[in-house]
Amino acid sequence: MACGLATVAATAGTPPRKAPRAAASLTHYVDPYIGTGFHGHVFLGANVPFGGVQLGPVNRSEGWDWCSGYHYSDSTIVGFSHTHLSGTGIGDLGDVAVMPTTGEVRVLKGTPKNPQRGFISLFSHQEESVRPGYYSVRLKRYNIKAELTATERVGFHQYTFPKSDAAHLVFDLQQGIGWDLATDTHLEKLNDSTLVGYRYSKGWAADQRLYFAAVFSKPIRQFTSLQVTDSLGTTTPAATGNRLKGVVTFTTTEGEKVKLKVGISPVSTTNALANIRAEIPGWNFAKTAAQADAAWNQELQKVRVQADPARMKTFYTALYHTMVAPSIFNDHNGDYWGTDKKVHTNPGFTNLTTFSLWDTYRAAHPLFTLLQPKRVNDMVSTMLAIYQQQGKLPVWHLMANETNCMVGYSAVPVVVDAYLKGFKGFDANLAYEAVKTTAMRDEFGLKSVKALGFIPADSEVENVSKGLEYAIDDWCIAQMAKKMGKTDDYAYFSKRAQNYQNYFDKRVGFMRGRVSQTEWRTPFSPFSSVHMKSDFTEGNAWQYTWLVPQDVEGLIG
Repeated sequence: MACGLATVAATAGTPPRKAPRAAASLTHYVDPYIGTGFHGHVFLGANVPFGGVQLGPVNRSEGWDWCSGYHYSDSTIVGFSHTHLSGTGIGDLGDVAVMPTTGEVRVLKGTPKNPQRGFISLFSHQEESVRPGYYSVRLKRYNIKAELTATERVGFHQYTFPKSDAAHLVFDLQQGIGWDLATDTHLEKLNDSTLVGYRYSKGWAADQRLYFAAVFSKPIRQFTSLQVTDSLGTTTPAATGNRLKGVVTFTTTEGEKVKLKVGISPVSTTNALANIRAEIPGWNFAKTAAQADAAWNQELQKVRVQADPARMKTFYTALYHTMVAPSIFNDHNGDYWGTDKKVHTNPGFTNLTTFSLWDTYRAAHPLFTLLQPKRVNDMVSTMLAIYQQQGKLPVWHLMANETNCMVGYSAVPVVVDAYLKGFKGFDANLAYEAVKTTAMRDEFGLKSVKALGFIPADSEVENVSKGLEYAIDDWCIAQMAKKMGKTDDYAYFSKRAQNYQNYFDKRVGFMRGRVSQTEWRTPFSPFSSVHMKSDFTEGNAWQYTWLVPQDVEGLIG
């Protein structure tokens, strides 16, 4: 890895140097297909670094390997949705799906075995193209070429239609991904080229709210909004419902390009429209795709490596994936919807969401302190706002909802790391208050940690993993307390950081579940792990015994 700084000194009699050539683009090393097969669950589609819009295809298939909505093994498409998760073990989002069709109007998705019941289409990877900030595919059933690009809060579609008197764009507000279930949706025609609406849903995040505006490049010939009333596809006219579909109809000539801009907002349709005006005021699709590519290249250029092409592809694709999330969760004017279910204006930072902190505190966030210093301040400021709104730092935060997924209070190492590295874009006193208050709660075994120094194995699932993560987090708090001159707190949390010792059974040489001061859980096998039903989280004693980065010497001893 080479990070170079060049200093050029000009002295009398020294000829001026030529301006350096612009570095070659690195986006061509990114292969967005990596991680879309097997159990990768990564997002495939068009977005910009940390963008709030992730615009991409959704397959008809469902299940764990479709957590992102797309799996490489699939050959079906039922729409292009504006929000996606990437790399998660639970599926959610998939808001505001758009499906281009021709011919008879269909409002159900259909199935590969019975496509005539719906609007599903097959596709081939040979007719699919994807690169950072751009996606395209030909829908075989309709001979429509779909092209997608995006800005931070706007998805830009370009559909090349065949000649048709019945060319449609179907807006599916019922459809979501994974656990997502629409609870209340709305769609209405604002003028001859604009729709506005909202989509409320529940899933992994229990109370999701997304507003949107859709602006077309040509006048709408016909618009209908329908509520599906049964599994046969019976419909009734409606502007509001939980199984709502909107159908926009045009007449198209052979090869005509119909463009669509969809702005999203956590606050209002007015803000969604304003996001479109601010981010994509015109209709130049190629320019927007080029700007998305340039945004990715700018980020990738922060780290330059020299290796064979295969290693370059692996490296830059991995770096690309680090910048899908956290994602922007505010409007161009700064407004955002908070965890307290209130609209916040002029917060002074860019609000973010999708904080998968148990997965990211170890490596991704330290990397951000090197490559994303401005965004680190935004991330920490967002976490502190969440603390003020819900009474603790985020655990696994999604769309203004606390999911409480995974173990530990893993925002603590992120906040402390930023503080100790000298980041100044947040309130340090509030940050300390947040990390300490979070650690002093009584939930998820913390009451036992404070009273006993360990979590009894018969009182809390995943108790060993929780206890070991808490010890790491507490060590971090101790370092922040020391830096701030809080002597008593430093001593207290330093002692709690040693609680890992209470899970180590010297007789067997492993961390294991402890029932009491004198009793270990039996039977015990260091190879055993039962998902969400044992003493460990997604691992076993062989793996978790080493989870003491704060005191390696002590573990050895």
